[in-house]
Amino acid sequence: MKMNAKLTSFIHDIIDKDLEEGKNQGWVHTRFPPEPNGYLHIGHAKSICLNFGIAQEYGGLCNLRFDDTNPSKEDVEYVESIQEDVKWLGYDWDDRLFYASDYFDRLYEFAVMLIKAGKAYVDDLSAEEIRKYRGTLTQPGKDSPYRNRSVEENLDLFQRMKAGEFPDGSRVLRAKIDMASPNLNMRDPVLYRIQRTSHHRTGDKWCIYPMYDYAHPLSDAIEGITHSICTCEFEDHRPLYDWAIENVDGGFRSRPQQIEFARLNLSHTVMSKRKLRQLVEEGYVKGWNDPRMPTISGLRRRGYTPESIRDFCERIGVAKAVSTVDIAMLEHCIREDLNFKAPRVMAVLRPLKLVIENYSADQVEWLEAAYNQENPELGSRKIPFSRVLYIEREDFMEDPPKKFFRLAPGQEVRLKHAYIIKCEQVIKDEQTGEIIELRCTYDPVTKSGMSTETRKVKGTLHWVAADHAVKAEVRLYDHLFAKANPEDEKDTDFKQNINPNSLEVLASLVEPSLANAAPGSRYQFLRQGYFCVDPDTANGSLVFNRIVSLKDSWAKAQNKSL
Repeated sequence: MKMNAKLTSFIHDIIDKDLEEGKNQGWVHTRFPPEPNGYLHIGHAKSICLNFGIAQEYGGLCNLRFDDTNPSKEDVEYVESIQEDVKWLGYDWDDRLFYASDYFDRLYEFAVMLIKAGKAYVDDLSAEEIRKYRGTLTQPGKDSPYRNRSVEENLDLFQRMKAGEFPDGSRVLRAKIDMASPNLNMRDPVLYRIQRTSHHRTGDKWCIYPMYDYAHPLSDAIEGITHSICTCEFEDHRPLYDWAIENVDGGFRSRPQQIEFARLNLSHTVMSKRKLRQLVEEGYVKGWNDPRMPTISGLRRRGYTPESIRDFCERIGVAKAVSTVDIAMLEHCIREDLNFKAPRVMAVLRPLKLVIENYSADQVEWLEAAYNQENPELGSRKIPFSRVLYIEREDFMEDPPKKFFRLAPGQEVRLKHAYIIKCEQVIKDEQTGEIIELRCTYDPVTKSGMSTETRKVKGTLHWVAADHAVKAEVRLYDHLFAKANPEDEKDTDFKQNINPNSLEVLASLVEPSLANAAPGSRYQFLRQGYFCVDPDTANGSLVFNRIVSLKDSWAKAQNKSL
Protein backbone atom coordinates (compact mmCIF):
# COMPACT_ATOMS: atom_id res chain seq x y z
CA MET A 1 0.00 0.00 0.00
CA LYS A 2 1.07 3.58 -0.59
CA MET A 3 2.65 5.33 2.39
CA ASN A 4 2.00 9.07 2.79
CA ALA A 5 1.41 9.41 -0.95
CA LYS A 6 1.12 12.97 -2.22
CA LEU A 7 0.96 12.32 -5.93
CA THR A 8 -1.26 10.21 -8.08
CA SER A 9 -0.39 9.47 -11.69
CA PHE A 10 -0.65 6.82 -14.34
CA ILE A 11 2.54 5.33 -12.86
CA HIS A 12 0.86 4.96 -9.49
CA ASP A 13 -2.09 3.35 -11.24
CA ILE A 14 0.23 0.77 -12.86
CA ILE A 15 1.92 -0.02 -9.56
CA ASP A 16 -1.42 -0.23 -7.73
CA LYS A 17 -2.64 -2.76 -10.32
CA ASP A 18 0.58 -4.79 -10.02
CA LEU A 19 0.17 -4.94 -6.25
CA GLU A 20 -3.46 -5.94 -6.51
CA GLU A 21 -2.48 -8.81 -8.81
CA GLY A 22 0.35 -9.92 -6.53
CA LYS A 23 3.05 -9.18 -9.05
CA ASN A 24 6.64 -9.20 -7.69
CA GLN A 25 5.32 -10.62 -4.40
CA GLY A 26 3.75 -7.26 -3.61
CA TRP A 27 7.12 -5.52 -3.65
CA VAL A 28 8.18 -2.19 -5.21
CA HIS A 29 11.84 -1.58 -6.03
CA THR A 30 12.94 1.35 -8.23
CA ARG A 31 16.28 2.84 -9.21
CA PHE A 32 17.80 6.13 -10.35
CA PRO A 33 20.35 5.23 -13.06
CA PRO A 34 22.39 8.29 -14.19
CA GLU A 35 25.27 8.08 -16.63
CA PRO A 36 28.33 9.72 -14.99
CA ASN A 37 29.12 11.87 -18.03
CA GLY A 38 28.08 15.26 -16.65
CA TYR A 39 26.34 17.02 -13.78
CA LEU A 40 22.67 16.42 -13.03
CA HIS A 41 20.12 19.07 -14.00
CA ILE A 42 16.59 19.97 -12.92
CA GLY A 43 15.18 17.33 -15.28
CA HIS A 44 17.10 14.67 -13.36
CA ALA A 45 15.66 16.12 -10.14
CA LYS A 46 12.21 15.20 -11.43
CA SER A 47 13.39 11.61 -12.00
CA ILE A 48 15.11 11.47 -8.60
CA CYS A 49 11.99 12.69 -6.79
CA LEU A 50 9.83 10.28 -8.78
CA ASN A 51 11.95 7.15 -8.28
CA PHE A 52 12.92 7.71 -4.66
CA GLY A 53 9.49 9.16 -3.87
CA ILE A 54 7.58 6.18 -5.24
CA ALA A 55 9.80 3.79 -3.28
CA GLN A 56 9.04 5.75 -0.10
CA GLU A 57 5.31 5.95 -0.81
CA TYR A 58 4.99 2.18 -1.26
CA GLY A 59 7.40 1.19 1.51
CA GLY A 60 9.88 -0.14 -1.04
CA LEU A 61 13.50 0.59 -1.97
CA CYS A 62 15.31 2.72 -4.53
CA ASN A 63 18.86 2.07 -5.74
CA LEU A 64 21.37 4.57 -7.04
CA ARG A 65 23.16 2.96 -9.96
CA PHE A 66 25.68 4.53 -12.29
CA ASP A 67 25.32 3.27 -15.85
CA ASP A 68 29.04 3.59 -16.51
CA THR A 69 29.29 1.78 -19.83
CA ASN A 70 31.01 4.52 -21.86
CA PRO A 71 34.34 5.31 -20.14
CA SER A 72 35.41 7.78 -22.83
CA LYS A 73 32.87 10.31 -21.50
CA GLU A 74 32.81 9.44 -17.79
CA ASP A 75 34.70 10.82 -14.81
CA VAL A 76 34.90 10.33 -11.05
CA GLU A 77 34.06 14.04 -10.69
CA TYR A 78 30.61 13.35 -12.12
CA VAL A 79 30.11 10.30 -9.88
CA GLU A 80 30.85 12.37 -6.77
CA SER A 81 28.69 15.33 -7.88
CA ILE A 82 25.71 13.06 -8.58
CA GLN A 83 25.89 11.49 -5.13
CA GLU A 84 26.09 14.95 -3.56
CA ASP A 85 23.06 16.15 -5.54
CA VAL A 86 20.87 13.17 -4.63
CA LYS A 87 21.69 13.53 -0.94
CA TRP A 88 21.16 17.29 -1.03
CA LEU A 89 17.68 16.74 -2.46
CA GLY A 90 16.93 14.70 0.65
CA TYR A 91 17.21 11.10 -0.56
CA ASP A 92 19.43 8.22 0.51
CA TRP A 93 20.23 4.92 -1.14
CA ASP A 94 21.58 3.42 2.11
CA ASP A 95 23.82 0.48 1.10
CA ARG A 96 22.39 0.27 -2.43
CA LEU A 97 25.02 2.12 -4.45
CA PHE A 98 25.74 0.16 -7.62
CA TYR A 99 27.49 0.51 -10.96
CA ALA A 100 26.80 -1.22 -14.26
CA SER A 101 30.52 -2.01 -14.17
CA ASP A 102 29.81 -4.20 -11.12
CA TYR A 103 28.13 -6.55 -13.59
CA PHE A 104 30.62 -6.53 -16.47
CA ASP A 105 31.58 -10.17 -15.87
CA ARG A 106 27.95 -11.31 -15.75
CA LEU A 107 27.01 -9.21 -18.77
CA TYR A 108 29.83 -10.86 -20.70
CA GLU A 109 28.54 -14.29 -19.61
CA PHE A 110 25.03 -13.33 -20.74
CA ALA A 111 26.44 -12.32 -24.14
CA VAL A 112 28.14 -15.71 -24.46
CA MET A 113 24.80 -17.28 -23.54
CA LEU A 114 23.11 -15.38 -26.39
CA ILE A 115 25.79 -16.45 -28.87
CA LYS A 116 25.39 -20.09 -27.88
CA ALA A 117 21.63 -19.77 -28.35
CA GLY A 118 22.16 -18.39 -31.85
CA LYS A 119 20.80 -14.99 -30.78
CA ALA A 120 23.97 -12.88 -31.17
CA TYR A 121 26.79 -12.68 -33.69
CA VAL A 122 30.04 -10.84 -34.29
CA ASP A 123 29.77 -8.36 -37.17
CA ASP A 124 32.68 -6.94 -39.16
CA LEU A 125 30.69 -4.14 -40.78
CA SER A 126 31.82 -0.61 -40.00
CA ALA A 127 29.54 1.76 -38.09
CA GLU A 128 28.63 3.52 -41.34
CA GLU A 129 27.87 0.21 -43.07
CA ILE A 130 25.68 -0.89 -40.15
CA ARG A 131 23.68 2.34 -40.51
CA LYS A 132 23.20 1.73 -44.25
CA TYR A 133 22.17 -1.88 -43.72
CA ARG A 134 19.65 -0.91 -41.03
CA GLY A 135 17.19 0.58 -43.51
CA THR A 136 14.75 3.41 -42.84
CA LEU A 137 11.37 3.94 -41.21
CA THR A 138 9.71 2.96 -44.48
CA GLN A 139 12.21 0.39 -45.79
CA PRO A 140 13.34 -2.78 -43.99
CA GLY A 141 16.97 -3.40 -43.29
CA LYS A 142 19.02 -6.16 -44.83
CA ASP A 143 21.09 -8.87 -43.22
CA SER A 144 24.77 -8.36 -42.59
CA PRO A 145 26.94 -10.75 -44.63
CA TYR A 146 28.34 -11.91 -41.26
CA ARG A 147 24.94 -12.62 -39.70
CA ASN A 148 25.05 -16.37 -40.30
CA ARG A 149 28.43 -17.12 -38.81
CA SER A 150 28.50 -20.34 -36.83
CA VAL A 151 28.16 -20.35 -33.07
CA GLU A 152 31.75 -21.60 -32.79
CA GLU A 153 33.15 -18.78 -34.95
CA ASN A 154 31.16 -16.16 -33.05
CA LEU A 155 32.34 -17.48 -29.70
CA ASP A 156 35.95 -17.45 -30.89
CA LEU A 157 35.74 -13.93 -32.32
CA PHE A 158 33.96 -12.55 -29.24
CA GLN A 159 36.58 -14.04 -26.94
CA ARG A 160 39.31 -12.53 -29.10
CA MET A 161 37.51 -9.16 -29.01
CA LYS A 162 37.67 -9.37 -25.24
CA ALA A 163 41.36 -10.33 -25.39
CA GLY A 164 42.17 -7.20 -27.37
CA GLU A 165 43.20 -8.80 -30.66
CA PHE A 166 41.23 -6.42 -32.87
CA PRO A 167 41.41 -2.64 -33.31
CA ASP A 168 38.74 -0.28 -32.00
CA GLY A 169 35.67 -0.15 -34.20
CA SER A 170 36.65 -3.17 -36.31
CA ARG A 171 34.05 -5.55 -34.88
CA VAL A 172 30.91 -5.45 -32.75
CA LEU A 173 28.62 -8.00 -31.17
CA ARG A 174 25.04 -7.66 -32.40
CA ALA A 175 21.78 -9.23 -31.28
CA LYS A 176 20.15 -11.42 -33.94
CA ILE A 177 16.55 -10.28 -33.86
CA ASP A 178 14.76 -9.01 -36.99
CA MET A 179 16.17 -6.77 -39.70
CA ALA A 180 12.64 -6.22 -41.03
CA SER A 181 11.19 -5.07 -37.71
CA PRO A 182 9.15 -1.84 -37.91
CA ASN A 183 11.08 -0.75 -34.80
CA LEU A 184 14.59 0.26 -35.85
CA ASN A 185 15.88 -0.52 -32.37
CA MET A 186 15.11 -4.21 -32.97
CA ARG A 187 17.07 -4.48 -36.22
CA ASP A 188 20.00 -6.40 -34.80
CA PRO A 189 21.15 -3.76 -32.29
CA VAL A 190 24.78 -3.58 -31.22
CA LEU A 191 25.41 -5.16 -27.80
CA TYR A 192 29.20 -4.70 -27.45
CA ARG A 193 31.84 -2.52 -29.09
CA ILE A 194 35.63 -2.47 -28.88
CA GLN A 195 36.92 0.60 -27.06
CA ARG A 196 40.39 0.84 -25.62
CA THR A 197 39.63 3.37 -22.93
CA SER A 198 40.62 3.06 -19.28
CA HIS A 199 37.57 2.82 -17.05
CA HIS A 200 37.37 4.91 -13.85
CA ARG A 201 36.56 1.75 -11.84
CA THR A 202 37.80 -1.28 -13.78
CA GLY A 203 40.94 0.31 -15.19
CA ASP A 204 42.23 -1.53 -18.26
CA LYS A 205 40.62 -4.89 -17.49
CA TRP A 206 38.18 -4.50 -20.38
CA CYS A 207 38.60 -3.31 -23.95
CA ILE A 208 35.02 -4.19 -24.89
CA TYR A 209 32.09 -2.42 -23.28
CA PRO A 210 28.37 -3.21 -23.33
CA MET A 211 25.95 -0.79 -24.94
CA TYR A 212 23.49 1.03 -22.69
CA ASP A 213 20.41 -0.68 -24.16
CA TYR A 214 21.93 -4.06 -23.31
CA ALA A 215 23.49 -3.30 -19.93
CA HIS A 216 20.59 -1.28 -18.53
CA PRO A 217 17.77 -3.86 -18.55
CA LEU A 218 20.05 -6.65 -17.33
CA SER A 219 21.39 -4.47 -14.53
CA ASP A 220 17.79 -3.78 -13.51
CA ALA A 221 17.04 -7.51 -13.51
CA ILE A 222 20.17 -8.38 -11.53
CA GLU A 223 19.24 -5.85 -8.83
CA GLY A 224 15.67 -7.03 -8.54
CA ILE A 225 14.13 -3.82 -9.84
CA THR A 226 10.36 -4.14 -10.27
CA HIS A 227 9.54 -0.86 -12.04
CA SER A 228 12.07 0.76 -14.37
CA ILE A 229 10.79 4.32 -14.69
CA CYS A 230 12.37 6.36 -17.49
CA THR A 231 11.60 9.21 -19.88
CA CYS A 232 9.58 8.88 -23.08
CA GLU A 233 12.54 8.86 -25.47
CA PHE A 234 13.12 5.27 -24.32
CA GLU A 235 9.61 4.12 -25.25
CA ASP A 236 10.77 2.74 -28.62
CA HIS A 237 13.58 0.94 -26.76
CA ARG A 238 11.17 -0.96 -24.52
CA PRO A 239 10.93 -4.04 -26.84
CA LEU A 240 14.73 -4.32 -26.70
CA TYR A 241 14.65 -3.88 -22.91
CA ASP A 242 12.21 -6.80 -22.68
CA TRP A 243 14.12 -8.89 -25.25
CA ALA A 244 17.39 -8.67 -23.32
CA ILE A 245 15.80 -9.88 -20.07
CA GLU A 246 13.71 -12.59 -21.72
CA ASN A 247 16.55 -14.15 -23.70
CA VAL A 248 19.10 -14.77 -20.95
CA ASP A 249 18.79 -17.21 -18.08
CA GLY A 250 19.90 -15.10 -15.13
CA GLY A 251 17.77 -16.57 -12.38
CA PHE A 252 16.34 -13.09 -11.78
CA ARG A 253 14.11 -12.71 -8.74
CA SER A 254 11.85 -10.16 -10.44
CA ARG A 255 10.75 -9.18 -13.90
CA PRO A 256 11.36 -5.42 -14.33
CA GLN A 257 8.71 -3.44 -16.17
CA GLN A 258 9.76 -0.33 -18.08
CA ILE A 259 7.37 2.63 -17.69
CA GLU A 260 7.92 5.90 -19.56
CA PHE A 261 6.94 9.44 -18.58
CA ALA A 262 7.44 12.82 -20.23
CA ARG A 263 10.79 14.43 -19.55
CA LEU A 264 10.93 17.91 -18.10
CA ASN A 265 11.37 20.77 -20.56
CA LEU A 266 11.94 24.14 -18.88
CA SER A 267 11.67 27.51 -20.60
CA HIS A 268 14.72 29.75 -21.08
CA THR A 269 17.19 26.90 -20.79
CA VAL A 270 18.37 23.65 -22.39
CA MET A 271 18.11 20.19 -20.86
CA SER A 272 20.64 18.32 -22.95
CA LYS A 273 23.70 17.21 -21.00
CA ARG A 274 25.70 17.44 -24.21
CA LYS A 275 24.67 21.07 -24.74
CA LEU A 276 25.28 21.96 -21.12
CA ARG A 277 28.76 20.50 -21.48
CA GLN A 278 29.27 22.77 -24.50
CA LEU A 279 28.35 25.82 -22.44
CA VAL A 280 30.93 24.81 -19.82
CA GLU A 281 33.75 23.77 -22.12
CA GLU A 282 33.35 26.74 -24.47
CA GLY A 283 33.35 29.25 -21.60
CA TYR A 284 29.80 30.59 -21.89
CA VAL A 285 29.34 29.89 -18.17
CA LYS A 286 31.78 29.53 -15.28
CA GLY A 287 31.52 25.80 -14.72
CA TRP A 288 28.80 23.24 -14.14
CA ASN A 289 27.76 25.01 -10.91
CA ASP A 290 27.39 28.45 -12.47
CA PRO A 291 24.18 29.86 -10.89
CA ARG A 292 22.73 30.44 -14.37
CA MET A 293 22.91 26.73 -15.19
CA PRO A 294 19.87 24.44 -14.71
CA THR A 295 22.16 21.92 -13.00
CA ILE A 296 21.27 20.93 -9.45
CA SER A 297 24.68 22.19 -8.30
CA GLY A 298 24.07 25.49 -10.10
CA LEU A 299 20.64 25.88 -8.50
CA ARG A 300 22.12 25.00 -5.10
CA ARG A 301 24.86 27.62 -5.47
CA ARG A 302 22.34 30.21 -6.61
CA GLY A 303 20.39 29.61 -3.41
CA TYR A 304 17.55 27.27 -4.29
CA THR A 305 16.54 24.95 -1.47
CA PRO A 306 15.92 21.21 -1.80
CA GLU A 307 12.39 21.81 -0.47
CA SER A 308 11.63 24.25 -3.28
CA ILE A 309 12.85 21.84 -5.96
CA ARG A 310 10.89 18.93 -4.50
CA ASP A 311 7.83 21.19 -4.38
CA PHE A 312 8.38 22.13 -8.02
CA CYS A 313 8.65 18.48 -9.07
CA GLU A 314 5.44 17.71 -7.19
CA ARG A 315 3.57 20.63 -8.79
CA ILE A 316 4.50 19.76 -12.38
CA GLY A 317 3.34 16.19 -11.88
CA VAL A 318 3.91 13.14 -14.08
CA ALA A 319 2.36 12.72 -17.51
CA LYS A 320 2.88 11.07 -20.88
CA ALA A 321 2.45 14.20 -22.99
CA VAL A 322 5.58 16.28 -23.55
CA SER A 323 5.23 19.95 -22.60
CA THR A 324 7.37 22.89 -21.53
CA VAL A 325 7.11 24.28 -18.00
CA ASP A 326 7.55 28.02 -17.54
CA ILE A 327 10.64 28.73 -15.44
CA ALA A 328 8.45 31.25 -13.55
CA MET A 329 6.86 28.26 -11.80
CA LEU A 330 10.25 27.15 -10.44
CA GLU A 331 10.88 30.71 -9.28
CA HIS A 332 7.48 30.77 -7.58
CA CYS A 333 8.41 27.65 -5.60
CA ILE A 334 11.57 29.18 -4.13
CA ARG A 335 9.67 32.37 -3.22
CA GLU A 336 7.03 30.28 -1.47
CA ASP A 337 9.70 28.42 0.48
CA LEU A 338 11.77 31.44 1.52
CA ASN A 339 8.96 33.88 2.24
CA PHE A 340 8.48 32.55 5.76
CA LYS A 341 11.96 31.36 6.70
CA ALA A 342 14.32 33.93 5.17
CA PRO A 343 15.43 36.88 7.36
CA ARG A 344 14.48 40.22 5.80
CA VAL A 345 17.35 42.70 5.76
CA MET A 346 18.34 45.92 4.03
CA ALA A 347 20.81 46.16 1.17
CA VAL A 348 21.39 49.04 -1.23
CA LEU A 349 22.44 47.65 -4.58
CA ARG A 350 23.15 50.95 -6.39
CA PRO A 351 23.94 53.44 -3.62
CA LEU A 352 23.04 57.13 -3.63
CA LYS A 353 24.33 59.25 -0.75
CA LEU A 354 21.75 60.97 1.47
CA VAL A 355 22.58 63.46 4.23
CA ILE A 356 20.05 64.34 6.94
CA GLU A 357 21.00 67.93 7.69
CA ASN A 358 19.06 68.30 10.95
CA TYR A 359 20.44 65.07 12.44
CA SER A 360 23.52 65.40 14.66
CA ALA A 361 26.76 64.41 12.93
CA ASP A 362 28.07 62.53 15.98
CA GLN A 363 24.83 60.69 16.80
CA VAL A 364 24.20 57.01 16.08
CA GLU A 365 20.83 55.53 16.93
CA TRP A 366 20.45 51.74 17.12
CA LEU A 367 16.99 50.74 16.01
CA GLU A 368 15.29 47.44 16.81
CA ALA A 369 14.12 45.61 13.68
CA ALA A 370 12.48 42.21 13.37
CA TYR A 371 14.03 39.84 10.86
CA ASN A 372 10.67 38.64 9.58
CA GLN A 373 7.39 39.84 11.07
CA GLU A 374 5.64 36.74 9.70
CA ASN A 375 8.08 34.49 11.56
CA PRO A 376 8.85 35.88 15.05
CA GLU A 377 11.11 32.88 15.78
CA LEU A 378 13.78 34.47 13.57
CA GLY A 379 14.19 37.20 16.18
CA SER A 380 15.48 40.69 15.57
CA ARG A 381 18.66 42.74 15.26
CA LYS A 382 19.86 46.28 15.88
CA ILE A 383 20.46 48.52 12.85
CA PRO A 384 22.36 51.82 13.07
CA PHE A 385 20.80 55.09 11.98
CA SER A 386 22.97 58.20 11.49
CA ARG A 387 23.28 61.48 9.63
CA VAL A 388 24.75 60.03 6.42
CA LEU A 389 22.87 57.19 4.75
CA TYR A 390 22.66 55.49 1.39
CA ILE A 391 19.44 54.77 -0.45
CA GLU A 392 18.75 53.02 -3.74
CA ARG A 393 19.57 55.26 -6.70
CA GLU A 394 16.35 54.30 -8.49
CA ASP A 395 14.34 55.41 -5.43
CA PHE A 396 14.95 59.07 -6.33
CA MET A 397 13.73 61.04 -9.33
CA GLU A 398 14.33 64.73 -9.83
CA ASP A 399 11.31 65.13 -12.11
CA PRO A 400 9.01 62.23 -11.18
CA PRO A 401 5.82 61.18 -12.98
CA LYS A 402 2.48 61.09 -11.20
CA LYS A 403 2.07 58.32 -8.63
CA PHE A 404 5.81 58.15 -8.00
CA PHE A 405 5.72 57.55 -4.25
CA ARG A 406 9.43 57.41 -3.64
CA LEU A 407 11.78 60.33 -3.01
CA ALA A 408 11.74 63.53 -5.08
CA PRO A 409 12.47 67.21 -4.39
CA GLY A 410 10.07 68.46 -1.73
CA GLN A 411 8.55 64.99 -1.32
CA GLU A 412 8.40 62.89 1.84
CA VAL A 413 9.00 59.16 2.37
CA ARG A 414 9.49 56.91 5.33
CA LEU A 415 12.81 55.18 5.89
CA LYS A 416 12.09 51.57 6.87
CA HIS A 417 12.23 51.03 10.66
CA ALA A 418 13.13 54.74 11.10
CA TYR A 419 11.77 58.22 10.35
CA ILE A 420 9.96 60.23 7.72
CA ILE A 421 12.36 62.38 5.71
CA LYS A 422 11.92 65.14 3.15
CA CYS A 423 14.22 65.95 0.23
CA GLU A 424 15.36 69.57 0.41
CA GLN A 425 18.26 69.79 -2.06
CA VAL A 426 19.87 67.83 -4.88
CA ILE A 427 23.67 67.94 -5.30
CA LYS A 428 25.08 67.19 -8.76
CA ASP A 429 28.51 66.64 -10.23
CA GLU A 430 29.49 69.95 -11.83
CA GLN A 431 31.03 68.30 -14.86
CA THR A 432 28.69 65.40 -15.62
CA GLY A 433 25.45 66.60 -14.09
CA GLU A 434 25.06 63.27 -12.31
CA ILE A 435 23.20 63.34 -9.01
CA ILE A 436 25.73 62.49 -6.32
CA GLU A 437 24.02 63.49 -3.07
CA LEU A 438 20.65 64.35 -1.57
CA ARG A 439 20.19 66.77 1.30
CA CYS A 440 17.19 65.96 3.46
CA THR A 441 15.57 66.71 6.80
CA TYR A 442 13.86 64.29 9.15
CA ASP A 443 10.89 64.60 11.48
CA PRO A 444 12.00 63.27 14.90
CA VAL A 445 8.45 62.57 16.09
CA THR A 446 7.81 60.07 13.28
CA LYS A 447 10.06 57.31 14.51
CA SER A 448 8.69 53.97 13.41
CA GLY A 449 6.80 52.19 16.16
CA MET A 450 6.38 55.23 18.42
CA SER A 451 3.00 55.50 20.08
CA THR A 452 2.84 59.19 19.12
CA GLU A 453 3.37 58.47 15.44
CA THR A 454 0.40 59.77 13.49
CA ARG A 455 1.70 60.95 10.14
CA LYS A 456 1.40 58.65 7.13
CA VAL A 457 3.26 58.72 3.81
CA LYS A 458 2.81 56.41 0.83
CA GLY A 459 6.45 55.55 0.15
CA THR A 460 8.82 53.48 2.31
CA LEU A 461 12.47 53.09 1.34
CA HIS A 462 15.23 50.77 2.51
CA TRP A 463 18.62 52.26 3.40
CA VAL A 464 21.95 51.65 5.14
CA ALA A 465 24.03 53.90 7.40
CA ALA A 466 27.21 55.04 5.65
CA ASP A 467 29.67 54.47 8.52
CA HIS A 468 28.35 51.02 9.38
CA ALA A 469 27.46 49.62 5.97
CA VAL A 470 29.34 46.56 4.76
CA LYS A 471 30.66 46.40 1.21
CA ALA A 472 29.39 43.47 -0.82
CA GLU A 473 29.58 42.19 -4.35
CA VAL A 474 26.09 41.42 -5.58
CA ARG A 475 25.57 39.22 -8.63
CA LEU A 476 22.24 39.69 -10.37
CA TYR A 477 21.39 36.63 -12.43
CA ASP A 478 18.79 36.54 -15.16
CA HIS A 479 17.70 33.74 -17.52
CA LEU A 480 20.61 32.15 -19.34
CA PHE A 481 18.74 32.34 -22.65
CA ALA A 482 16.78 35.31 -23.94
CA LYS A 483 14.27 33.10 -25.78
CA ALA A 484 11.81 30.87 -23.97
CA ASN A 485 12.76 28.05 -26.34
CA PRO A 486 16.43 28.53 -27.32
CA GLU A 487 16.26 25.41 -29.53
CA ASP A 488 13.18 26.55 -31.45
CA GLU A 489 14.97 27.31 -34.71
CA LYS A 490 16.59 24.12 -35.97
CA ASP A 491 19.01 25.88 -38.31
CA THR A 492 20.26 28.22 -35.57
CA ASP A 493 22.94 27.34 -33.04
CA PHE A 494 21.21 27.39 -29.65
CA LYS A 495 24.14 29.36 -28.21
CA GLN A 496 23.16 32.35 -30.37
CA ASN A 497 20.16 32.77 -28.08
CA ILE A 498 22.25 33.24 -24.93
CA ASN A 499 21.12 36.26 -22.94
CA PRO A 500 23.98 38.81 -22.98
CA ASN A 501 22.57 40.32 -19.77
CA SER A 502 22.31 37.08 -17.80
CA LEU A 503 24.79 38.40 -15.20
CA GLU A 504 25.30 41.88 -13.76
CA VAL A 505 27.84 42.44 -10.98
CA LEU A 506 27.32 45.37 -8.60
CA ALA A 507 29.39 47.00 -5.86
CA SER A 508 26.75 47.31 -3.17
CA LEU A 509 26.28 48.03 0.53
CA VAL A 510 24.46 45.87 3.09
CA GLU A 511 23.48 46.38 6.71
CA PRO A 512 26.08 45.37 9.36
CA SER A 513 24.15 42.31 10.56
CA LEU A 514 25.34 40.60 7.36
CA ALA A 515 29.04 41.17 7.98
CA ASN A 516 29.65 37.56 8.98
CA ALA A 517 26.98 35.90 6.84
CA ALA A 518 28.01 32.32 6.10
CA PRO A 519 28.13 30.87 2.57
CA GLY A 520 24.77 29.31 1.74
CA SER A 521 22.80 31.66 4.01
CA ARG A 522 19.65 33.03 2.39
CA TYR A 523 18.02 36.41 2.93
CA GLN A 524 15.32 38.61 1.54
CA PHE A 525 16.76 41.99 0.62
CA LEU A 526 13.80 44.29 1.23
CA ARG A 527 12.15 45.34 -2.04
CA GLN A 528 14.91 43.62 -4.06
CA GLY A 529 14.44 39.87 -3.92
CA TYR A 530 15.93 36.76 -2.34
CA PHE A 531 19.70 36.42 -2.13
CA CYS A 532 22.20 33.76 -1.10
CA VAL A 533 25.76 34.10 0.16
CA ASP A 534 28.04 32.65 -2.54
CA PRO A 535 30.92 30.25 -1.74
CA ASP A 536 33.28 32.91 -3.13
CA THR A 537 32.74 34.73 0.18
CA ALA A 538 36.06 34.45 2.02
CA ASN A 539 38.91 36.49 3.50
CA GLY A 540 36.76 39.52 4.26
CA SER A 541 34.90 39.57 0.96
CA LEU A 542 31.13 39.23 0.89
CA VAL A 543 29.40 37.96 -2.26
CA PHE A 544 25.66 37.55 -2.78
CA ASN A 545 23.81 35.81 -5.60
CA ARG A 546 20.30 36.91 -6.41
CA ILE A 547 18.17 33.78 -6.31
CA VAL A 548 15.03 35.41 -7.63
CA SER A 549 13.31 38.78 -7.62
CA LEU A 550 10.21 39.49 -5.54
CA LYS A 551 7.96 39.78 -8.58
CA ASP A 552 6.01 36.56 -9.12
CA SER A 553 4.63 36.43 -12.65
CA TRP A 554 3.58 32.77 -12.38
CA ALA A 555 1.47 33.35 -9.27
CA LYS A 556 -0.18 36.39 -10.88
CA ALA A 557 -0.96 34.37 -14.00
CA GLN A 558 -2.48 31.62 -11.86
CA ASN A 559 -4.67 34.08 -9.97
CA LYS A 560 -5.94 35.62 -13.21
CA SER A 561 -6.92 32.19 -14.49
CA LEU A 562 -9.09 31.48 -11.44
